[in-house]
Amino acid sequence: MSGMNGTDGSGSSRRSAAPTLKDVAAISGVSYRTVSNVISGKAPVSAATRSRVEAAIAELGYRPQLAARQLRIGRTNLLTLSVPFLSLPYFAQLAHAVVTAAEQAGYDVVVDETHGDPERELRAVAGYRTLLTDGVILSAMSIGDDELTAARGSTPLVVLGERIRSARVDRVVIDSVTSSRDVTAHLIASGRRRLGFLGAVPDSSSGAAAADLRLEGFRWALRLAGLEPDPVDALEISPWNRDSPEGDYSREEGYARTRVLLARPRGLDGLDGLVCANDLLAIGALRAFREAGIDVPAQLAVAGWDDAPESAFATPPLTTIAPDLGELARLAVASVLRLVDDPASPPRVEQAPYRLVRRASAP
Repeated sequence: MSGMNGTDGSGSSRRSAAPTLKDVAAISGVSYRTVSNVISGKAPVSAATRSRVEAAIAELGYRPQLAARQLRIGRTNLLTLSVPFLSLPYFAQLAHAVVTAAEQAGYDVVVDETHGDPERELRAVAGYRTLLTDGVILSAMSIGDDELTAARGSTPLVVLGERIRSARVDRVVIDSVTSSRDVTAHLIASGRRRLGFLGAVPDSSSGAAAADLRLEGFRWALRLAGLEPDPVDALEISPWNRDSPEGDYSREEGYARTRVLLARPRGLDGLDGLVCANDLLAIGALRAFREAGIDVPAQLAVAGWDDAPESAFATPPLTTIAPDLGELARLAVASVLRLVDDPASPPRVEQAPYRLVRRASAP
C-alpha cells in the first residue's frame, strides 16, 4: 500500500504526474528561468550550473514540452513534403532526397501523399492549418496557377516541377522539354527515323503537364532533324486514374498501350524508336515487345525518363533521362528555408540538372 509520501512498499519513489520545469529547478537548486536557459541555449550558463541542471533532467526523466516551446520561438524545425504517389519510384526517390537534404539543415520532414487529389493539394498550398510546419514543398499534379494563388496561405511554399508556372511562388524545376529533346536526338543520331511517343494525354488537366512538355521536346527534336512527327504514333494513355496507386503512368499502362500498337493492322509500320514519358511506361512497353518477338534495340529502340532503380535491370536495360534528385531536393530545401528566414524574399525559379544515361535499349 502506498504511503502519504508517495512511496510504495519497496521505498522507491513514484510520481503521479510527469516532471515539470519547476521540478528540475527545485532539485538542481536554480531558478525556473535558469533551467529554461539551459534547455533553450538562449543565455549563457556556467558549466557547473549546466551540469547540475542536466543531472536533474536525467534523474527526473524530464522531457521539454516541445510544441509549446516551438510556438514561443516561432519554429518547429519541421518541413512538409507533399507528393502525389509514393508508389512511383520517382517520388519515393525524391522523398528520400528531401529527407536527406533537410536533415543536413537540422530539419525533420513529414511526407504527405495526395494521390493527385486537388483538395489535398490545396490543403498543402494553404499550409496545413492543423499541422505545425515551418514550410511546405509541393509536387502538384492536379491544381493550376489560379487555384494555387487563391488558396495560398502564409506558410512558406516551394513548388516542384513545371505544372505551376506562376511567377509569384518559388519553384524548382527540371527542364522536361530540353531533356526529352536530348533523349530523342540520341535515338535519331543512332539512325532511327520513324519515332513514336508513349504517354501523350489529350486532356492536359488530367495531371499530365510533365508528359505534355516531354512530348513537346520529342517533337522539337524531330523538327530539328527534318523529320515529321506522326500523330498516330504519339500514343495516348488513359484519362488520369486517381484510384490507381500509380495513376496511369504505370508498367501496366505501358504494356497495354504497346499491345494496342502491335495489334494495329499496320503494326509497327516501320516504327524504329519509342520515347516514353516515364520509365514505368517504357518498362511495360519492353515486356510487350519481348512477348511479341520484337528485338530491342535491333528493330526498335526504347527510351524513358526518370532513371527509376529498376531501369538498369530491365530487359534490355533502359536508356533514360536521369534527373539529379539530390540537387533538386537541396535546392527545394534551401528555397523553403530562405523563405522561413525572410518571408518577404522575392520568388525565385531554380533549375536542377539532368543527364542522359545510355543503356542497351537505345545504345
